Amino acid sequence: MAVKKAKSIGEITHYFDEIKVAVIKLGAPLKAGQKIRITGGKETDFEQEIKSMQIDHKLVKSAKRGQEIGIKVNEKVRDGYKVWKI
Repeated sequence: MAVKKAKSIGEITHYFDEIKVAVIKLGAPLKAGQKIRITGGKETDFEQEIKSMQIDHKLVKSAKRGQEIGIKVNEKVRDGYKVWKI
C-alpha cells in the first residue's frame, strides 16, 4: 500500500483556548470530511477529520484558498503551526 504524502494547506492564525477552536488561513481548498494534520512546536503533531468548519460564524462544507476558517481542534495549537491535508 502506498503511503499518502501530506500537502501543506495552511497555517494557524489564532486559537481560542476556551472553546478549542483554531482559525486557519488556507493556502489550498479544504472540505468537511477531509483529514488534516497539524504540526508545530516541539510536541504538537496530530491528525483529525474536519467534522465541521465555519467562515464568519456560518457553517460551510468547503472553503477556498485564501479564506480563513474556524474548526474545533482535538489539541491545543498556537499561531504559526502548519496544517497539512492527508
